Amino acid sequence: MLQLLQTVRRDLHRIPELDDQLPQTTAYLRRALEDLPCTLFSPDGRALCAWFDGGKERAVAFRADMDALPILEKTGAPYVSCHPGQMHACGHDGHMAMLIGLAHTVAERLSTLPRNVLLIFQPAEETTGGARSICESGVLERYGVERIYGFHLWPNLPAGTLGSRPGPLMARASEVTVRMTGRSAHIARWQEGADALMAGARFLCEAEACTGKLNREQGVCLLKFGRMESGSVRNAISAESTLLGSLRVDSDEVFQSAKEELRALARTVGEQYGVEAEIRFSEGYPPVCNDPELYAASAATLPELRLLEEPLLIAEDFSFYQRCVPGVFFLLGTGTGIPLHADTFDFDEQVLEAGVRFQQRLLELA
Repeated sequence: MLQLLQTVRRDLHRIPELDDQLPQTTAYLRRALEDLPCTLFSPDGRALCAWFDGGKERAVAFRADMDALPILEKTGAPYVSCHPGQMHACGHDGHMAMLIGLAHTVAERLSTLPRNVLLIFQPAEETTGGARSICESGVLERYGVERIYGFHLWPNLPAGTLGSRPGPLMARASEVTVRMTGRSAHIARWQEGADALMAGARFLCEAEACTGKLNREQGVCLLKFGRMESGSVRNAISAESTLLGSLRVDSDEVFQSAKEELRALARTVGEQYGVEAEIRFSEGYPPVCNDPELYAASAATLPELRLLEEPLLIAEDFSFYQRCVPGVFFLLGTGTGIPLHADTFDFDEQVLEAGVRFQQRLLELA
């Protein structure tokens, strides 16, 4: 198994592709699966699914993401990317390799498995949320999928170990854009202006206190701004301020509360400084929330599973599947500490073999 996983992972690592433009990747996966007793199809014209029909009433699904990142690789590995400026720097090549390894297991055990098996190779996790269109295609309902699992390589866990938690695991990430539109005036006649810079600064200071209160009272809620632009010269009141930030929450309820509180704050600041205040939120991906009952059943068959104490503040579009069927998302340790999305990201493929062993045990779960 290790040789298969290593070969597939390194082959895919050499041909990273972005977003949903993945012709070489999907062609490679088709070739790797075509001799197995499965039906290959695309539910949405972009993804690739492998359906193993064992004649059971219900099915279990496993998902792997396929897309890479626009990063110039600096690993110096012998299997370095052949596409300059594109790199599998988030482990998606490993995720796909694990599902190919699992496909061989399913092919061998299909008649004895408690469920049919659907393997989903998904595009655009890093960009537009490719999981959404797969879910909207109705493929999960059509094939009787009653549960779904996802795995992600994780540098900050020991190599070959598994971590997760019931309930919220990963955050909803929303891009926040705030614009204050005032009126410019020379600072010698500042009373004639409407100071968008002061309004933006006041919103910046009070917004974090506002979301901090929600964090204490309702659940995880973090708002940080990374960029602020305002004004044009030093001796004139600014006519416009723009703040660009990110909001992270662990539930839809906290997201709704945060939007209401921040909109109210924007109105208050706008009135206080006589400026027009506008605030916009992107929808982002929903929070990854592991089904408690399925998590408990999975943990029982995976006694090595480490319980993570707190939700993570990153986002993952596996959450769309969990809106359709119960699902659990796992983190598989690489032990390297090399951050995801780093241009030096790499790992020992032996962790993939451990990952497939975990997946094999989930296959057997009644």
